[in-house]
Amino acid sequence: MSVIPAPLRWVLAALPTAVLACVLGLAFSGAAAPTLVADSGALVRWGLPVVTVLSEAAAAVTLGGLVLMLFALPRPPEPAGRPTSARATERTGGRSKPGRTRAGRSDGAAWVLAARVVAWSGPAWALLLVADMVLGYASVAGRPLGGAGFGDELAFYLTEISTGRAALVTAIIAALASVACVAVAGYGTAMLAAVVSFAVLIPVATTGHAAGAANHDLGMTGLFAHLAAVCIWMGGLVVLCICAPRLGRDLRAVVGRYSTIAIWAFLGVGLSGAANAWIRLGSPYGFLTDYGLILLAKIAAFVVLGVFGYLHRQRTIPKLPADGGSRSVFWRLAGVEVLVMAAATGLAVALASTGPPVAQVPVEGQSPAEVLSQYPVPPAPTLARWFTEWTPDLLFGTLSLVLAVQYLRWVWRLRRRGDTWPVRRTVIWVVAVAAFAWVTCGGPTVYGRIMFSAHMLEHMSLVMVIPILFVLAAPVTLALRALPGRTDGSRGPREWLLALVHSRAARIFGNPVVAAVNFVGSLILFYFTPLFELALTTHLGHIGMVVHFSLAGYMFVNVLIGIDPGPARPSYPLRLLLLFATMAFHAFFGVALISMTSLLAADYFGALGLPWGVDALADQETGGEITWGIGEVPSLILAVSLAVAWAKDDARTAKRLDRAADRDDDADLKAYNAMLERMSKDG
Repeated sequence: MSVIPAPLRWVLAALPTAVLACVLGLAFSGAAAPTLVADSGALVRWGLPVVTVLSEAAAAVTLGGLVLMLFALPRPPEPAGRPTSARATERTGGRSKPGRTRAGRSDGAAWVLAARVVAWSGPAWALLLVADMVLGYASVAGRPLGGAGFGDELAFYLTEISTGRAALVTAIIAALASVACVAVAGYGTAMLAAVVSFAVLIPVATTGHAAGAANHDLGMTGLFAHLAAVCIWMGGLVVLCICAPRLGRDLRAVVGRYSTIAIWAFLGVGLSGAANAWIRLGSPYGFLTDYGLILLAKIAAFVVLGVFGYLHRQRTIPKLPADGGSRSVFWRLAGVEVLVMAAATGLAVALASTGPPVAQVPVEGQSPAEVLSQYPVPPAPTLARWFTEWTPDLLFGTLSLVLAVQYLRWVWRLRRRGDTWPVRRTVIWVVAVAAFAWVTCGGPTVYGRIMFSAHMLEHMSLVMVIPILFVLAAPVTLALRALPGRTDGSRGPREWLLALVHSRAARIFGNPVVAAVNFVGSLILFYFTPLFELALTTHLGHIGMVVHFSLAGYMFVNVLIGIDPGPARPSYPLRLLLLFATMAFHAFFGVALISMTSLLAADYFGALGLPWGVDALADQETGGEITWGIGEVPSLILAVSLAVAWAKDDARTAKRLDRAADRDDDADLKAYNAMLERMSKDG
């Protein structure tokens, strides 16, 4: 009889622990108690939370396993002359003794096992979401499973009711993710599976906080970040425990990489959890409710997990033997950590089933502007208020902080080893990140929701001004110099950055013509289609707008003046030609906005009814003037910069030719003159 390895024993104990914690939480809060009217029955009341626990466990294993494969585990080596898929390696290397190849690289057995785990957990997640969808309808409708007309009512719920449609979309995306998980055969397919799997969380987050409720956008972003971070943290540790017997001498390195991932996940869970708690509690007195007490238990588990992580990094990981010796102390601590995570997951499901002190329902008595924008109307704009009015954006605010801190860390790492990095590029980067934070969280966004002119200030800053600063700071060059490389077959940040820079997508979108067309064509496609109103009325649309136009601006400016590695840049004459063409288009677009006699997104801007009496059409004309001004001034700066760079390049070329002529006594010129002389004689 085979003995189950210690890491696997902890994993097997985790699922019952999560279910038990969920049941205890429900019993404490009374969330699963029978209702006086339209009771759905004990099977639905208790079955729905249990299925949710199982679904979240499968999601964690799927997402955590994929992240571990992408960033921590060494992949199997490919035989010379013939690429080997994970499925083929599973038939050979997957059963081999863990160790290293003759070249010193890992045999990748753990990567193959992780791929196999994900291939099972992905479909399980999809099936559990289907069960959750059916039980969820029964709970909402207040009727037991089955019975006459249940199928027709369920179909109506899934196609006509917003929460039902969201559940159906979630299940469909999960089904696609399960197919991608089964098809994982390398880094490319693993990345595709990860992207689709994380997309499953988007409709879950959008329905987890009621549209029209206070802080809806913050709640949606916070919930998505919370779910993603928890899945990466917990699922990564579970898959690490499962793959431990296959890691051999790679265990210490892989555990160290997971520890770094876990730190980021820990910070993400803490920040997003604090945001969600603030929205749902309303005040410190909310902790005295049943919801608040369960939340306190979850916070206690979070603190304990933080202590475990600290002990891992300070004590157990440094003591892990590099030769595959005894690791019992590490696995005992990791096993208890898995159980605490499982208990926290069960408590989280019980918490989600319990009504919060602040009801997540649409706010009553809102003005038309508040209903349309889903935000309180700010005071009338003044010069000072452009810099004092801020909105909490968890995504772009956190992104700005991470970008600033990470860049400074890389600079510090270079200087610590004796290398240098231009101070001016560091200053430019800090200014760029500060500008990005202000544009996405400050006055331009606050007023951009309700004023076209402010929106165009936000848009043109993202697409024209900030990309210039980001490109001049050369972040890719800095990252490639500061990030360490790997040689064991795994991919770290440096390897992924190189793969992205030299990818087919980078070559396509970095092509000068494609970058220019994307840069200017996006304006027409965005503003003269329903996409504009979608960005104004939905949080996902706003995020898509910011991301797309920021990247479009960066790719175009990088083609013109960038120094980072990437696709080959065109000659200086072609760069100037592309720049002048985009300048002309921006001028045309700005003049068109000024001359228009009809409103863009008229159903939105025409119905706001702002208290300080804004003329929507006049404000649109102001937006056109801003478009022309912000579009042309940075373009002129780029044109001057290109002209100067062209002159410097010609000067460097002339000096290089002069040095070559001095070395070979003008051999090329003499050969050219000799050729002309022969041609004249032959003529």
